[in-house]
Amino acid sequence: MPPPDPYANDPGRWGASLLTLSELILPCLEAAGARSVVEVGAYAGDLTGLLVDWAAGRGASVSAIDPSPQPELVALADAHPELELVRETSHAALEHLPLPDAAIIDGDHNYWTVREELRLIAARAGGAALPLLLFHDVGWPHARRDDYYDPELVPAEHRRPVAQGTGVYPGVAGVRPGGLPYRHPAREEGGPRNGVLTAVEDFVAEHDGLRLAVVPAFFGLGVVWAADAPYAGAVAEILAPWDRNPLLERLEANRVLHLASSHFQLMAAAQAQARAARQEAVLRRLLDSSAFAVAERLSRLRFRAGIAKGDSVIAKEDVRRALGD
Repeated sequence: MPPPDPYANDPGRWGASLLTLSELILPCLEAAGARSVVEVGAYAGDLTGLLVDWAAGRGASVSAIDPSPQPELVALADAHPELELVRETSHAALEHLPLPDAAIIDGDHNYWTVREELRLIAARAGGAALPLLLFHDVGWPHARRDDYYDPELVPAEHRRPVAQGTGVYPGVAGVRPGGLPYRHPAREEGGPRNGVLTAVEDFVAEHDGLRLAVVPAFFGLGVVWAADAPYAGAVAEILAPWDRNPLLERLEANRVLHLASSHFQLMAAAQAQARAARQEAVLRRLLDSSAFAVAERLSRLRFRAGIAKGDSVIAKEDVRRALGD
């Protein structure tokens, strides 16, 4: 059976699925001896399908939380009764789901949502060991910039000013037309309580004995675990070569710059094509215009009579050449 395609639901090939990081996710789950996994933000089930296959041979369970699952995820759940599909927001679901051995958090990419998810998990743990925690989008652009699936779902006092109809670009703290489009990105990058990585770092700082590793690839994988967990050494060994690796950081910075740049150029080309189409439509109307034919004849007469000495005659042939006819 061929491995799942991480770009199946990613036509722009952004590498937006956590499936692109499965070579690290599955070994971490194995090292932790996870027998129950909760995935927050399953979307079309790219990673979910791999988790279900992984769990099948280990007697493990998988719960996928998504209030608006895509048809592919629904079909996956229908085909695998052992997969629990929870059609609720993460905050509602984490209130009642049993505490898992591992939680994969890839839902709404903003500070308040992630902090609340972590607060709920910690509350369910009640002072006992936390699950192994894995996060997506701890790299650019969501590391230090909120994005909202629906801003109205976030309390106003926890919501940053939003920019719509524009995009984000590496190295630009604000927004930039033609940059990578996101649903409702914060108008400004950086500052306190802004972004996924900021939320994870603040949580780790408030809880003694937690370790955080950041793999700077495919928008960033974050892993948090207790330093005294029985599997701590094994997880640390898996992640050590990748954690904040400077070579990976440069590669990812180059990758997202090219993604944003190609999208910017694509938008510029589309605008130029639209502008050229409008100009062509005007010129073709001119060619069919009797007024233009009269103006052309008058222009020729004036030119021959020496009345318009400095002017040139604009003829239909000139317009046709400009149109490439």
